[in-house]
Amino acid sequence: MEPTNGATSPAEVMAELTEIRLSIDNIDAALVHMLAERFKFTQQVGRVKAAGGLPPSDPEREKVQIARLRAIAEESHLDPAFAEKFLNFLVAEVIHHHEQIARTGTIQTH
Repeated sequence: MEPTNGATSPAEVMAELTEIRLSIDNIDAALVHMLAERFKFTQQVGRVKAAGGLPPSDPEREKVQIARLRAIAEESHLDPAFAEKFLNFLVAEVIHHHEQIARTGTIQTH
């Protein structure tokens, strides 16, 4: 929905906000589902690394991924610094999971 220009009633403004917020809510739900799927795969990586005696982190892979996601962010008109911060947050959590897997064979979820 395009933003309303000109005078509108409070009810119209609220209706427009509700519609936009429903779209945001749907995207948030999709993001959570996608993150859950992503973490299923990163947990598999953690098990493979632990079985192979590899370290939990892979700095070279992380460097490549950061560059790749910064480029995708730029193409998508998203702040590349934000995309990098987001990836760094995910990577830190993945490394934490990999450390847990190496230590205990499983991941403790809250």
